Amino acid sequence: MERFGLSPLIRFTLLSLYFALVLPLPVLAPAGLQAPMLVGLLVGLVLITGLLSEQVETDADGITVRYPTWIRWLLRRGWSMRWQDMRALVPVSTSQGGTVYYLKSADLNHHLLPQRIARFDQFLSTVGERSSLDTKGIGRLTPPWTYLLLAALSTLMLVGEIVTAIWHFSTTIS
Repeated sequence: MERFGLSPLIRFTLLSLYFALVLPLPVLAPAGLQAPMLVGLLVGLVLITGLLSEQVETDADGITVRYPTWIRWLLRRGWSMRWQDMRALVPVSTSQGGTVYYLKSADLNHHLLPQRIARFDQFLSTVGERSSLDTKGIGRLTPPWTYLLLAALSTLMLVGEIVTAIWHFSTTIS
């Protein structure tokens, strides 16, 4: 069995964006709302971490997409498909100009092909070999530079917020 998780670049980017957007909220909230905002930030962090922990597993029988047991009770979506049931890869254009692919099964169910996982080329190779579907020409949903740019911008936001907080607290104390 092989297990594929979300690409580390994508995971880092989305977590840093989350922190950049919500970290200042408990500090900026009125005194009576700071504690609930902090609790909300922590609950949100658990949910985001759970959403970013989706796993794709391949074995001799097929593909299974699911979340780890610690969050599976809450995020109940997931699917599996046997290799011999895979009939086609259906391309669908996105509104942003990309292409997503759906695995079409013998019973006409469609499941979204994971395109944001680590070792994506190895995953595609496994799908092509075991299902006899043609996976040539299938690429990642978005190029890595988009996530690198978003990660850099999120990091700059965080640094700016930290510097501003330090400056604000140092001038308040003086």
